[in-house]
Amino acid sequence: MGQEITVTSRTGSSAGVRIFACNRSLTGMAIETYASLDDTAGPRPPDVLARRLFDLGATRVSVYSNGVTVEAPAERWAALEPEVGDTIRRLFGYYGDGAGWSPDSLRAIGVEPVLPPEPAGD
Repeated sequence: MGQEITVTSRTGSSAGVRIFACNRSLTGMAIETYASLDDTAGPRPPDVLARRLFDLGATRVSVYSNGVTVEAPAERWAALEPEVGDTIRRLFGYYGDGAGWSPDSLRAIGVEPVLPPEPAGD
């Protein structure tokens, strides 16, 4: 459940910057800027996305509408770019190993999910 996001990427103004364009908006009209992991404490999708990107090795993240700008060391982008794209793509997924909101993904960012009760037997 949950629709995958279509993501394209391009190099930014310097070798350490990549810009990811999505087919859906991730924020309202405010630019969300995250200079460090400490800035990602909120529960909103851009906060969760930024937290996951810092865990991958990003050094700065900005999210504005359907664009995600990620800074990281230039020498890491060959390996990092597909991982960042995949992380954005699966942000709204609920099931499966790569789902962005699966119980294991939530636990990885310090959130204990509330699971639905087991169905009562007949």
